[in-house]
Amino acid sequence: MRTFTKYEFHNLLEDKLHKQRMTTVNEATNTDLFYAIAAIINDEVHQTALETMKRHHQNKERQVSYLSLEFLIGRLIESNLINTGFKSVCDEVLIDLGKDPRHVYHEEEDAALGNGGLGRLAACFLDSIASLGLAGNGFGIRYRYGLFEQRIVSGEQIELPDNWLKEPYPWETRKFEETVIVNFGGTVDYTIDEHDNMHFTFNNQEKVQAVPYDVSIVGYHNDVVNNLRLWKAEAFNRVDDGHGYDNRLNYMNNVERISGVLYPDDESDDGKLLRLKQQYFLVSATLQTLIKRFKSIHELPLTQFHEKNVIQINDTHPTLGIPELMRILMDEEGLSWKEAWYITSHTFAYTNHTIMQEALEKWSYDLVKQLNPRVLMIIEEINRQFCLDISEDQLKDLSVIDDGVVHMSRLAIIGSFSVNGVAALHSDIIKKHTFNDFYQLDEEKFNNKTNGITHRRWLLNANPGLSRLITSKIGDSWIAHPDQLRQLLDFKDDENFLSELDAVKVKNKQHLKKVIFQKTGIEVNENSIFDVQIKRLHEYKRQLLNVFHIIYLYHEIKDNPTMEVQPRTFIFGAKAAPGYKRAKEIIRLIHAVANVINNDDDVADRIKVVFLENYNVSLAEDIIPAAEISEQISTASMEASGTGNMKMMMNGAVTLGTMDGANVEIDERVGRDHIIIFGLSSDKVIDYQNNGGYRAREVYQTDERIKRIMDELNDDTFTNGKSFNDLYYHLLKDNDPYFILRDFDTYVDAEKRAAALYNDKKKWNQMSLVNIAESGYFSSDRTIKDYNEDIWKLN
Repeated sequence: MRTFTKYEFHNLLEDKLHKQRMTTVNEATNTDLFYAIAAIINDEVHQTALETMKRHHQNKERQVSYLSLEFLIGRLIESNLINTGFKSVCDEVLIDLGKDPRHVYHEEEDAALGNGGLGRLAACFLDSIASLGLAGNGFGIRYRYGLFEQRIVSGEQIELPDNWLKEPYPWETRKFEETVIVNFGGTVDYTIDEHDNMHFTFNNQEKVQAVPYDVSIVGYHNDVVNNLRLWKAEAFNRVDDGHGYDNRLNYMNNVERISGVLYPDDESDDGKLLRLKQQYFLVSATLQTLIKRFKSIHELPLTQFHEKNVIQINDTHPTLGIPELMRILMDEEGLSWKEAWYITSHTFAYTNHTIMQEALEKWSYDLVKQLNPRVLMIIEEINRQFCLDISEDQLKDLSVIDDGVVHMSRLAIIGSFSVNGVAALHSDIIKKHTFNDFYQLDEEKFNNKTNGITHRRWLLNANPGLSRLITSKIGDSWIAHPDQLRQLLDFKDDENFLSELDAVKVKNKQHLKKVIFQKTGIEVNENSIFDVQIKRLHEYKRQLLNVFHIIYLYHEIKDNPTMEVQPRTFIFGAKAAPGYKRAKEIIRLIHAVANVINNDDDVADRIKVVFLENYNVSLAEDIIPAAEISEQISTASMEASGTGNMKMMMNGAVTLGTMDGANVEIDERVGRDHIIIFGLSSDKVIDYQNNGGYRAREVYQTDERIKRIMDELNDDTFTNGKSFNDLYYHLLKDNDPYFILRDFDTYVDAEKRAAALYNDKKKWNQMSLVNIAESGYFSSDRTIKDYNEDIWKLN
């Protein structure tokens, strides 16, 4: 990449404003400036991308393709400016023009390409792959509306289309010339020739164009630019296809839905089929492209495809890639089953993200047949051959097809050469419990790769004040080598440094205070503890436990109005899936509790409850630098890893959580003096689940605090005429499946310990410092190095 003086960058900006926005620097709006800056970046990045691609092709390098239904990339302008080295000079030019750089950069809409941790992990991984100089690209879907835009109306979640493409997206390049065709449905016939070879013919298939849109992924200061290819579903633009106008409109509508929204409602069979179509659309388009690239780059037979390609599937969503690659290799390339299976089973690697059986993806046999009957035939044969080598009593737990259901996780395990969990505890549970039978068959296949986050976005970009402070003490080499953050431990007893660290946190809290007021009208106390839980709304993540503790604190103050309480601001951000009624009820409860507490004069500034709607990457960048307590309170054994815990740790928050997911490894890194742990162990949770012994009603009847809270779900304290009896009866009738009541007592104790620790500001700042210093281990750079060393084996 070139470097620019301030004068040169100003001239480039002026030129882009004139030619592309038809305005001047004096008349330019923030939107004009954003698009002009993006154009400057693209000129440099696209040239470097071309050079990177040529280098990879000339060296005939082995490459990784990362397949994911989600890529939660957030705004790219700031990360692109940082990674190209243009950020400082761009900031200076904007300031000279009287503009606030933050306001200009915030003109970019968050790309609505993901939901939560799964998609954000994929985005972090692409950043690290490029920054480490590895040959690797992402493949996903270019959703027209993404998940949804969340609005809160009268305390309830309302879903609106997230129209993130209402303005041109400057980072994408449409590549229509590389369009491929994906076929759905229809019927399949076959004939057998004199050599006993089967030949297939397909009838009445729905043909869809998969049109690629490429987004450049810029490595940090290393002249490497990789690619994220996003597929858009488009109809064929024929004047007359012989089916009539109404059928033509129906066809076009069905095609557009494929890349319409992320995770369409799957309550109906139509919704389920649409989800399957999205998955098959992604893998078929991607595999066709990878096969074409292999042929054009490598002077090798297709039987060596796996030597130059590894495909990492992010959870089970892209698992249909396994039978699809088999189909292409056999039906289109003429390879035998044996050859195709060897290639396929040495190409795919599977990352698992859940241990909960109910969350493991499965589809009905008939639905998969409706999707693509030939793909189902291949799945059946994969399963038949696999089942030949297992005993009859193992079939129920290992067969891909069982009782009319196709188990995607089983197919992913059978068809992959590597299966990894995403935290040490998670991987251990996979081996011992979730997939123990598979593990017994092939122990070498299973491994752990603890998740990570890109510190360039979540520290360098999101928290410039802290980044500058760190650099002033240990230099800037930590940006390329995040493990060097451990040098900060030398300042653990330096009171001047601890004061500077505290001052950075105060400034970040002041900024978040303004954001909260702008978005909610709630005035929070900047001297209170900022206690943060921001993540997807799911029962196992236990936002409900957090709310129960808030109600308990409220009771304490109401019963003892003069008692001294360490002021707390409880901050939530979460979306609930549109069809997840209980999760939406929890959102309603948070708002009901907030409405009572925030307007009670007895409480004053001692407790405030804030729910920030439409939680996304950009909002996270405002919240995380200001967080002081990181709520990581999932039911032990149920959170695969978590990455919010890593982001807040990296920004100096202290984790308050269970021994679940990556919390276990955070605990190991920082030591028990610098983390606050509570709750059941994962072994105890699993024992309760398997053997019983826990009675939620007994806790309700014996703990007066819980009974009072539970009873208030039905009286007028918070309900305002609309009770929360669904939550009440669920906890009692369904025996509290996420152990909220069981862990309540230790959670209250943990929150008391946190408040006491916070009162000793030096101690708290030392805890904060240790968390920052040890967070380098949780950089996605380390994670990607682990993937590459053990699985991908790229140059």
